[in-house]
Amino acid sequence: MQRASTVDRYGRLSIIMHWSMVVLFVGIYACVELRGALPKGHALKGPLLGGHALLGIAVFALVWLRLLGRLSPRPPIVPKPPVWQAAMANATHLALYGLMIATPLLAWLMLGAAGKPLPYWGFSLPSPLSADPALARTLKDWHEWVGNAGYALIGLHACAGLVHHYWIKDNTLKRMLPESFGAGTRDRS
Repeated sequence: MQRASTVDRYGRLSIIMHWSMVVLFVGIYACVELRGALPKGHALKGPLLGGHALLGIAVFALVWLRLLGRLSPRPPIVPKPPVWQAAMANATHLALYGLMIATPLLAWLMLGAAGKPLPYWGFSLPSPLSADPALARTLKDWHEWVGNAGYALIGLHACAGLVHHYWIKDNTLKRMLPESFGAGTRDRS
């Protein structure tokens, strides 16, 4: 697998970062869903919330590297999609980056307004806000709303990649697959 992007495929770091984010999001949403399925007072509720927070912080840290990566040239989609599809893709990517930035920030603000520090591997990030229980509830609602919108955004992104691969038969998905995956799918276009 090449290190830098080429004319037909993203580079190794971009591919690793993309699929690492997928794994982190699966973990984040799995922690939320498993925690919600457990009865009140269950011993795993705390660790699942902690895992959710750690994975969210990891997303927030890595999103900035992803944004830097977007500054480098990207392999084009072949054949070139219609303008409306490119606009939809750009809007969806913008919303996904917003999700990766806003959701962790809302969680940090929510904890701060609740008078709690943000714990991270044995140390705590200080609160940017004074304690305000009403604001904490509002921020919690926003955090949950944005997180729930993430299901739709991520689902739309994944479905679009599959539609491009199996129905439109362009190279949209192949560009982000490791070369070992892409080798068996090159003849479909």
